[in-house]
Amino acid sequence: MSPETLLEQKLKQAAPSEELIIDTSDMNEGQAAAMEIAELARDEVTHRDSFAGRLFMGSFAPSLIAPFPRQSEKDRACGDEIVSRVSDFLAQHLDADAVDESRTIPQEVIEGLRDLGVFRMKIPTSYGGLGFSQVNYNRVLQAIASHCGSTAVLVSAHQSIGVPQPLKMFGTPQQKQKYLPRISKGELTAFALTEPEVGSDPAKMTTTAELSEDGTYYLLNGVKQWTTNGPIASLLVVMAQTAPKIHRGKERKQITAFIVETDWAGVKNTHRCDFMGLRGIQNGIITFTNVKVPLENVIWGEGLGLKLALKTLNTGRLTLPAACAGMSKQCLIIARQWGRQREQWGLPIGKHEAGRDKIAYIAATTFAMEAVTWLTSHWADENRDIRIEAAMAKLFCSEAAWKIVDLTMQIRGGRGYERAQSLRERGETPYPVERMMRDCRINTIIEGTSDIMRLFLAREALDPHLQMAADLLRRGTPLGKKFRAFIRLTGFYAKWYPRQVFGKMFARSADTPHDTLAGHDRFVACCAHRLSISLFHAMARHQQKLERKQILLGHLMDIGTELFVMAATCAYARSLAEHDADASNAMQIADVFCEQSSCRIEEHFRALKCKSVKASNKLAGDVLKGDFTWMEEGIIEMTPAA
Repeated sequence: MSPETLLEQKLKQAAPSEELIIDTSDMNEGQAAAMEIAELARDEVTHRDSFAGRLFMGSFAPSLIAPFPRQSEKDRACGDEIVSRVSDFLAQHLDADAVDESRTIPQEVIEGLRDLGVFRMKIPTSYGGLGFSQVNYNRVLQAIASHCGSTAVLVSAHQSIGVPQPLKMFGTPQQKQKYLPRISKGELTAFALTEPEVGSDPAKMTTTAELSEDGTYYLLNGVKQWTTNGPIASLLVVMAQTAPKIHRGKERKQITAFIVETDWAGVKNTHRCDFMGLRGIQNGIITFTNVKVPLENVIWGEGLGLKLALKTLNTGRLTLPAACAGMSKQCLIIARQWGRQREQWGLPIGKHEAGRDKIAYIAATTFAMEAVTWLTSHWADENRDIRIEAAMAKLFCSEAAWKIVDLTMQIRGGRGYERAQSLRERGETPYPVERMMRDCRINTIIEGTSDIMRLFLAREALDPHLQMAADLLRRGTPLGKKFRAFIRLTGFYAKWYPRQVFGKMFARSADTPHDTLAGHDRFVACCAHRLSISLFHAMARHQQKLERKQILLGHLMDIGTELFVMAATCAYARSLAEHDADASNAMQIADVFCEQSSCRIEEHFRALKCKSVKASNKLAGDVLKGDFTWMEEGIIEMTPAA
């Protein structure tokens, strides 16, 4: 039996357990509480079906990613129609620069989008919605985001993570019948999770929902911050702590999701936030004071709120890569046009090597962003477990989009820094690069910061090893059971480890096409072995302290992400070259992206051996202690002294 087959068998047999694998005995109370809540919210592992998950175990499985999925003719035609209608409507009726200036999306535009069905795209037809596939939904979001980021966020926050998505996934028939028709008729929704002291750490949540004595309703109290669409939404998904439960002698916090109507007594919008970018979004602070929430408005079940949020975000995150790709396509147009038009030193700037390098990066990376966007969207429509791939798509596309808009700014020079209205007033083409840069910056922060995405991926990457070693790691496991687990584990790694060592030397890709991209397939296969060994060595060296080695884990997760994107890009290019006459040169652009990605991957591998992290950690600690306050002298301090 091969190591991969044995791994799949072990994972398939692993039952979900409420007994933690990770030892929290050395953590402080806050760390342990956060870890317990996060761990118990995770789903049963299904990495045997995950292309990206296999990469971390040293397995490149091209059959899982090729042939690249394609839309049916019927679904494609449906998407073509609405993308065209929405694009024409926004081009004629929405001035994105005016939205940025006024902080307002005109009501007539919202009404027009409502008439086009944009706010009910993901709602099933049985409830008055359009019942769109994830692919078509993301195609519409890509088009909207290319024109106005604020409008894209309005639509996405409403449907991707607002009431429709969790209700569709976990709502009761009664809840769906009550609320989905209302949403189909135009009511807007929002998702309320973040609090003033709670970002990615749910253990600190202070919003509470206390069950009434007669058990018919909850009293909701607390404050939610940065709720996008909150000031204009009529329906909210609100996360709150409910009564803790005792499990195996230990009290455990419970986080529960509720549907809350904003016109109920005690719900109040207290502040609309104003941001650097996306200035047209309605984002605010909402307070809940003794709000009576009927028992039937609990979504899925008590204590399942965080798990609901994670599952919702797995799919909800996919709109962000689509939006980033839309903005990047706009940057590509700007870079191409200005690169040909603007002359310096006797040549168009696009023909200077530095200019060509920037344009090549923008084009190749935008193509890769589309590849992972459509691949993960298709997989979502197939109901595949995409927790790893969705996180990678979000991480890669948000980071890449920021670099693309930065390069576009550099290509445009001073005109990129100048606001579009100013350019328009003096007769120049009003490319809105300055606004796009401000709008784009939030993408590496919202729906999981890049740092959180890397930690999330690290936990998923380590899970196959943790699952197999569960009986050894769990405290209180009988000695005999530990010994049997040790024997099984030793047998597995005795076969798995040599396979990784020799695999990185003789990586093959026999089941992939022998074309101009074949070398990149071999590179992915080889680096998957290198990645798995590096991760294994890191586990062996740092053991329980590995979760604190965020720089090390970050490099490993970036390698895995780049490998996934490379594989997706090659599969996408082959599909386009075969089926789309207009994209017959897709292999060329994929080849360039893979060359660029390969260089980044090698840099990450080299960084694993860098010795500067220890010194950097010490310096940061000394700065926090105040040892370097002399560096802060000679300026006018903007903030009160801490």
